[in-house]
Amino acid sequence: MILTILIMLFSALLIYFSCEFFVNGIEWVGKAFKISESAVGSVLAAFGTALPESIVTFIAVVFGTNSKQKDIGIGAALGGPLVLSTIAYAVVGIGIFVFCSKRKFGECIKCDGKKLARDQAWFMWIFVFKIALGLIAFTVKPLLGILFLIAYGIYFYREMSADNNEIAEDLEPLKISPKNVQPKKLLILTQTIGALILIFIGFQLFVNNLGTLSISLGMAPHMVSLLLSPVATELPETLNAIIWVRQGKEKLALSNISGSMMIQATVPSALGIMFTPWLLDRYLIISAIITFVAIFSLWVCLKRNRLSDERLAFNGIFYIVFIIAIIGVKALI
Repeated sequence: MILTILIMLFSALLIYFSCEFFVNGIEWVGKAFKISESAVGSVLAAFGTALPESIVTFIAVVFGTNSKQKDIGIGAALGGPLVLSTIAYAVVGIGIFVFCSKRKFGECIKCDGKKLARDQAWFMWIFVFKIALGLIAFTVKPLLGILFLIAYGIYFYREMSADNNEIAEDLEPLKISPKNVQPKKLLILTQTIGALILIFIGFQLFVNNLGTLSISLGMAPHMVSLLLSPVATELPETLNAIIWVRQGKEKLALSNISGSMMIQATVPSALGIMFTPWLLDRYLIISAIITFVAIFSLWVCLKRNRLSDERLAFNGIFYIVFIIAIIGVKALI
């Protein structure tokens, strides 16, 4: 068990330092290709950090040979948004408070609240639709998975078409070429893709050894998949948030989380709907309810222009409520 813990610690550190290179590289990608700062967080960074768990979902639902393997894919499609809407947003709030003395604007949050509120509303409509599909069984359900891919396509186009006047200019030097004021695109892409590969390796090490550790601790597999695995799979987004908040770039951190939620609500869900029966059990329904409440409360806060580090940190409470609810339901069965 000690070896397992050491490997998990190593993989977590690998993910963190890889994220340092990734967020630095992805910002330069935005500048080099004239992509708006908002789209850098909500599309480019989100796509990169959501890729590892999306691959896991794809393998589980498409190549899974039994219902248990396919259930892992369904759980990932719902567990990801739960963690992002609770823990990841809370990390941004806590990070702003912790690093306020080192940040240019202290505890003041610099972001486009109107756009962030719109993204949360977009997510809620898609999320409610996919949960409704999980409550009933009918023949043509697999065909509806296409709608989720179309929804993400629309979101992608909208974000990439954003005003290019928002392109970031004040960037830290590219880490693999710190003396180069205008690094070449090849160097930028090499750092970004290389960091993404290392994130994926660290992610696989962490998740695989999480299963081993849970067995050593005597935890039931389904409890691990519900409570721990989603936290592990969203580790890159969470670490990105810490790095960007520390740098005073909470707009990128919030966009990254919001964009990752859109990917999680559409692409993995589309795969699950197309390749599995997509029927939700009581635990997944609880997960869905907590996720919706967390996002709805944040949306209300944004609409009232009351976003603060305390309010973001409060979203972490919803994950604690989820744990209590799961343990309570389990005890009653």
